[in-house]
Amino acid sequence: MFFPTYSILSESAVCVTFGEKPEEAVWQRVQALDARLQEQPFPGLLATVPAFVTLTVHFDPMKIFRRQPAVGIPAAAVLRELKNLSATLAPLADLPETLLQIPVRYGGAFGADLPEVAERLQMREAEVIQLHSETLFRVLMIGFAPGFPYLGMLPAELELPRKKTISRKVPAGSVAIAGNMTCIYPNESPAGWHVIGQTELKLFDAFAPEPCLLSAGMQVRFIPQKI
Repeated sequence: MFFPTYSILSESAVCVTFGEKPEEAVWQRVQALDARLQEQPFPGLLATVPAFVTLTVHFDPMKIFRRQPAVGIPAAAVLRELKNLSATLAPLADLPETLLQIPVRYGGAFGADLPEVAERLQMREAEVIQLHSETLFRVLMIGFAPGFPYLGMLPAELELPRKKTISRKVPAGSVAIAGNMTCIYPNESPAGWHVIGQTELKLFDAFAPEPCLLSAGMQVRFIPQKI
């Protein structure tokens, strides 16, 4: 069992680490602490940044110091508060039920890396597509670029390290895999992941009321489309 570790990043930010690698149980603990802080923010809390295995907490050190002048370093006071909260956390009982089905054209001009992926995994392309599309993914976080979702967890049979040579440009909507995750590139971009398909859905619109199509906690299933 991995116990949380606590670190000071700066005079106004600290970090709680819940695990060594991305997995569902670790992600749930990150989300549970984040949810608790959203429900019961301490005076001086500015923002939280949940990731795969960490939760970064930003705060106003002056507000912390004025509230608890005897504690000394404000960051140390925040860490003590987070340790107390972490000790009382229960697993999330009601993760978001939102399921989005995303149509994908696999292979061919839409998934240039699919043949190599199948060869390296010693599978047929159809088997890669079937296994990928049958997996129910969860959005673990949005990062790297606006609207860019990290989706886990990829079946062990499909795990591959990132590409040794980065693709200089892949189209918006490219669906790719690397490590134990899959992703969707929201805009035309360089890519270090293996592109196996493409969707026409728009993942990010800066002018929309909700700019990101996906958000952490949502579930995603990919639906193969005929090329």
